[in-house]
Amino acid sequence: MTYRLLWVDDEIDLLKAHILFLEKKGYDVDTASNGYDALDMCQKERYDLILLDENMPGLSGLETLARIKDLHPAVPVVMVTKSEEENIMNQAIGAKIADYLIKPVNPTQILLSLKKNIHSREIVSEATQTAYQQNFGRLTMQINDSLTIQDWMEVYKTIVRWELELQDVAGEMKEMLAMQKREANNEFSKFVRKNYMKWMQTLVRHEQDNSRPLMSTDIFKSHVFPALEQGKKVFLVVIDNFRWDQWKTILPEIASVFNIEESMYCSILPTATQYARNAIFSGLMPIEIEAMFPDLWVDEDSEQGKNLNESPMIQTQLERFRKRHTFSYSKVNDSSGAEKLLQQLPSMMNYDLNVVVLNFIDMLSHARTESRMVRELANSEAAYRSITQSWFRHSAASDLFRALAETDCRIVLTTDHGSVRAYNPVKVVGDKNTNTNLRYKLGKNLAYNAREVFEIREPRKAGLPAPNISTAYIFAQNQDFLAYPNNYNYYVQYYRDTFQHGGISMEEMLIPLITLESKKR
Repeated sequence: MTYRLLWVDDEIDLLKAHILFLEKKGYDVDTASNGYDALDMCQKERYDLILLDENMPGLSGLETLARIKDLHPAVPVVMVTKSEEENIMNQAIGAKIADYLIKPVNPTQILLSLKKNIHSREIVSEATQTAYQQNFGRLTMQINDSLTIQDWMEVYKTIVRWELELQDVAGEMKEMLAMQKREANNEFSKFVRKNYMKWMQTLVRHEQDNSRPLMSTDIFKSHVFPALEQGKKVFLVVIDNFRWDQWKTILPEIASVFNIEESMYCSILPTATQYARNAIFSGLMPIEIEAMFPDLWVDEDSEQGKNLNESPMIQTQLERFRKRHTFSYSKVNDSSGAEKLLQQLPSMMNYDLNVVVLNFIDMLSHARTESRMVRELANSEAAYRSITQSWFRHSAASDLFRALAETDCRIVLTTDHGSVRAYNPVKVVGDKNTNTNLRYKLGKNLAYNAREVFEIREPRKAGLPAPNISTAYIFAQNQDFLAYPNNYNYYVQYYRDTFQHGGISMEEMLIPLITLESKKR
């Protein structure tokens, strides 16, 4: 493919050597000696890039630039000029030039600018695919050699990094990575099945055990209480259903105003709001909430909302640990709620701790299941991340973080669980009292293939309530979802390729735990 360039300079005859150099490199170069001729040529031809002098008689470079942008807003324009005046640079940058080069320039500088502005996508794509190909074997070894939860966190971080690197790249590398991710999730599920009940033994007994991961019940003790004891005002921001890749997507939006400490923790099972988020706010496993605060626990078969008692649960945790800190609790479900929260921010600064729950991503996940239009908008993992980034960038959530960057608060940003894209149906038979979640089931008469799920036959040992003496829990793994034999084909077609949570996968269980402090403090 031959790329067409237009070089506009009132001393164009002095640049013949540069033009010959570019033509030998395969570029087709047209020239103009003034802005008016350049505009006439732009009306007749389409150029891939324009090189533009600033100091020309008649129509200046900046004036020519503005008119070119009216004709072809997307064409990259590189300013090539003797001017080192700061106001000229500012005006050019403000007009969204692609590059600014100071004369005298050498041919290599011009070529570098062309590569950056015309060929960068192909160069980056090729380099990224080559880098991933070279690291394919290393990632495979990393998956096979993972023996601890920290190893698996590093595997997941590596996979997400490559997902982000390859998301704009066409070709087989993305499918190779998807294959590796499936394999990693298979091995991670085996790891969880082998170790989860061991973790629960110490967690339910409230024993210190360095071999188990930081989990849902630990968040206040590990990240909130220590900051409060240091005299910090703390904002605990919980974005419901927020994955590590989504965190990496919004990270650039706030990186300029915060010092950021990244970590992960492991959600308890089920990876669902009723269990995982209540465990965060209470500092207790679900069975302990049911026993100690029965008025705060809501059973699976209740029609009452499962997350209506979060503020009282926070209060119980503060009281149990004899913390006298004042706190507020806010849940944001829509833009008007977010705007109201922003207005209340000055008064919130009177509290030691402010807990904020943002529900957009969970709402998006459910809407994607129920709406064909939303499923089209978020038809891939990359699109799902992109919508998350767009929401954050253009919502009051971004305004909230920027407002907090003006304070001396410590922000703990986390979630209760993530979600996984479910593809593979696993048949389960249950009675009418069986819960409806597609990634976990509990009941007394469940029929299933034990090799296809992770089963917990003694829920109390896993810190889970047991409505009946024979109640069992089962959890879907990797990209599976639990389907009933009744009306099976319709059920599978409706729920395949939807984002679900409740079961075992890296996406659901290995989730962000981020500490933010303003760079201005």
